[in-house]
Amino acid sequence: MARQTSRILVVDDEVNIREAIAKILAKQGHGVSIASDGTGALATLREGAFEVVITDLKMAGADGMAVLRAAKEADPSVEVILMTAYGTVESAVEAMKLGAYDYLTKPVDPTRLPFLVGKALERRVMRVENLQLRERLRVRDEFQSVVGQSPAMRRVYEVVDQVAGTDATVLLQGESGTGKELIARAIHHRSGRRDQPFVAINCGALPETLLESELFGYEKGAFTGATAPKQGRIELAHGGTLFLDEVGEMTPKTQVDFIRVLQEKEFRRLGGTKLIRVDIRVIAASNRDLEARVRARQLREDLYYRLNVVPIFLPPLRDRREDIPLLAETFLDEFSQVHRRPSKRISREALRLLVSYDWPGNVRELRNVMERLTVTVQDDTILPAHLPAGVQFKGTTSKVVTLPLGRPMREIEREVIRRTLQEITSHREKAASILGISPRALHYKLKRYGLLEQGE
Repeated sequence: MARQTSRILVVDDEVNIREAIAKILAKQGHGVSIASDGTGALATLREGAFEVVITDLKMAGADGMAVLRAAKEADPSVEVILMTAYGTVESAVEAMKLGAYDYLTKPVDPTRLPFLVGKALERRVMRVENLQLRERLRVRDEFQSVVGQSPAMRRVYEVVDQVAGTDATVLLQGESGTGKELIARAIHHRSGRRDQPFVAINCGALPETLLESELFGYEKGAFTGATAPKQGRIELAHGGTLFLDEVGEMTPKTQVDFIRVLQEKEFRRLGGTKLIRVDIRVIAASNRDLEARVRARQLREDLYYRLNVVPIFLPPLRDRREDIPLLAETFLDEFSQVHRRPSKRISREALRLLVSYDWPGNVRELRNVMERLTVTVQDDTILPAHLPAGVQFKGTTSKVVTLPLGRPMREIEREVIRRTLQEITSHREKAASILGISPRALHYKLKRYGLLEQGE
């Protein structure tokens, strides 16, 4: 049985036909609206949403093809069935090219009509589900390495959603490794420029002369070695997005030249006289304090304000520790597939150490650690002993053992083990991990130093 909530629009300039079709469909449980001609159908389509439209092909004024186009423009998932007394192959092919589901010849078969509508509704459901799945996968891919549900990241997502559909210039700021280029790509892929190039250039990685030639391109003979003209990154980004990473490192001369690109959307290649116009969206990024660079006269104030139209700050990982477990699991799943390794889980104690660590390299550092663990850990569970030494040390409770110089190493080792078990953890496996030895070696030392009761 058809779903009770399905809405169908029936369009025909013959009253008997449209009322007969509406009656058949209403008995099937559908909500049916009718229009007496194509012009009325266009008005009805503007007022409400329909899942199926059944329209006559030949009508005065707006015909069935016009109704088909309008229905698809209003909702690409709507299914349209055309009716015609002129069941020619040509009209059917044209209708199918425009997205019609099927067509019926008049007089309409009352037994075929409900069957055809039911199949159209089934296809619409599948189409909608596929679109939703693709959207979820697209969003996952765009934000894969910057996922998180912390309030700070939710604010980032909100601004990305607000700005993506516009051509506004965006300035991304945050420490190295926080995912600025990933956010820039996410903005690009959510914009109307998604099918055009995304071109990135790191302004801090190139000397001044090379940065200029890479950015603006050059004409033949512009300098020694310029044996042929070359397009620059600005030109290559035409129609799409230009991403300027570490924009604060741009040299003074390049800053002046780039202001014209932002303001006039035009530039000249090095050694050239012809003005080249471009249609680009600019997203800039920096891990430096750009306002401080403006005060120090290292960055032009007018360039800074032209770039800082929509600012987005990406928080360091230490300021959103609640996202670390989700990120770690995401990276483990990703690299298990990439390197074709069995899936791994993270023990509670190892996860505590990961969350406690400050991650100076931010998301990039966490990602690298998870890839290393995926490749090097043979067990199915990641334990504290598997983590890098820096993560283990930073994640443990800070305790100090003070011993006078000249004490025998045996006594020093005994005291360190005793205090670790007493003040940090009495769990042998955890203590062994913190001390950097195996549980078996710890057991031997406990026995040797008469500490077995403390380690129980």
